[in-house]
Order: sequence, then structure tokens, then C-alpha cells
Amino acid sequence: MAPSPLLNPDPSDAEVVAEVLAGDTARFEVLVCRYQPRLFGTARRYARREDEVQDIVQEIFLKAFSKLGSWRADAPFEHWLMRMAVHTCYDFLRSHQRNREHNTTDLSDDESDWLERHAPAPASGGHDAEAARTLVGKVLDKLSPPARLVITLLELEDRSVKEIAALTGWSVPLVKVRAFRARAEMKKILRHIASEKYL
Repeated sequence: MAPSPLLNPDPSDAEVVAEVLAGDTARFEVLVCRYQPRLFGTARRYARREDEVQDIVQEIFLKAFSKLGSWRADAPFEHWLMRMAVHTCYDFLRSHQRNREHNTTDLSDDESDWLERHAPAPASGGHDAEAARTLVGKVLDKLSPPARLVITLLELEDRSVKEIAALTGWSVPLVKVRAFRARAEMKKILRHIASEKYL
């Protein structure tokens, strides 16, 4: 049986948005299915607990649904949605900053060994990549929200300064300043972790 010509099996984002705005709100599910994996991937860079990740993604979709009429089709829907995702993740970081404080001495033996061997003179070492990832996560947790956001976008997502400016609404010079300050913040945290290790 041939598919009905009335229901496009692979509609464009613009077509789906138009259908939702015309009153067929159930069609928003198409956008949810299309972008949910990407948004979960983004949210996991800012939150560790899966319930927090789910809350962030749900919040992004709620905002997108309520502000759908503000999307202008002259830019891709995905860009509009990702800007909303970045702002939502940034709001999450700011609201949870106080809850993220923890002692830097709570490193595992593997993390401490990695720090001792690789922080002074970084080298490639695949077998302890997991310890490195965990340590990076702990350092990111201690960064201020603007620093964590800019480092995540710049270093982990490999975005350009211009892209970060477009996503955050910050000016290009402000992105550069925040990136510089964020790297300084990371160095200070790593020095603090290293000094605590030997106390």
C-alpha cells in the first residue's frame, strides 16, 4: 500500500513547524524525535546525573514549543534550537553552581596517578584515558558557569569563537576574554588539586 500523499514521511523542519503553528500540536513529536539524541548529547556535557540531563532536555523542548512562533525560517531550525539548548544549559550551570562544590582531594588513585604523570608533562597514554576524562569532569564541575560553558563549546565541542558568539549571544571579543579567563581558571584549579595531593 502506497503512503498517503497527504502525510510527507520525511517533512522538513519548516513544514513541521508550520503544521504545529497551524494547530496540529501533535506534530511537534517529529521535532522531538529528530533532535532528541543531539540534545541529550549536549546536555550530558553540562550535567552528570541522568535525571538532570533529562530535565535539561525536557526544558529545552518546552521552551522550543512555547517560542516556536519566534523561529524565523531564514536560519536553520537546528541552529535556533541549539542556541536555546546552550542558554538552557548555561541556566542549569548557574542555578546548580553552589550544589557542585566538592573537595578536590576526593580523587581516585587512578586520577591521582594520571595527574602526577601527565599534568607536568602531558603525554599520550590510552590506558588511563578514563582517569583523565574523570579528572577533566571534576575540573569542569569546579569552573564558574561562563568558564565551563565556553570551555565546553570551544574545547569539547570544537566550535569556533564565531560559532560560540552566535550560540550564546556574546560578542566575539567577550568570547575571547571568557575563553582566556576560563583557561586561567582551569590552570588554577589543577594547581590546587596537585598541591592538595601532597598535603
